[in-house]
Amino acid sequence: MFCSDKEFMEEALLEARKAYNIGEVPVGCVLVKDNMVIAKAYNLKETTKDALAHAEILALKKGYIVLGDWRLEDVTMYVTLEPCAMCASAITHSRIKRVVVGALDPKMGGCGSALSVLNHEKMNHKVIYETGLLKEKSEQLLKTFFKELRDRNKRRKLNSK
Repeated sequence: MFCSDKEFMEEALLEARKAYNIGEVPVGCVLVKDNMVIAKAYNLKETTKDALAHAEILALKKGYIVLGDWRLEDVTMYVTLEPCAMCASAITHSRIKRVVVGALDPKMGGCGSALSVLNHEKMNHKVIYETGLLKEKSEQLLKTFFKELRDRNKRRKLNSK
């Protein structure tokens, strides 16, 4: 059975919701090779107290294990938020073929919004990338998360006075 980009991005959104449910920034990532999900992950930075525990990095590590190689050629990554420069660099070094992004990140995005890492002229590997797939769903989940976080922080501040 062939799945579409939209179906794989829906899977990434399910991962993002897992992050949301445990108080993590809701970003989800799915790796696909030969029309099969080989790895999926969501942000665990706060849970693990590890600045490297971004959904993309965690999915890449799982992908290395599944394929038995650090080269993830012919793999497509679906991610709900544009990868940061760190993740975009890891994606390039992992030889990912294609990245499909939900929401853009104008402050930290490494796929063209803030920086262009995936296709930087000095990099020896170029990554095909597309943006905007299920953008509204990805953005809404992020907006809801950050609004709730701001509200929670305001309540804490008021209660501590």
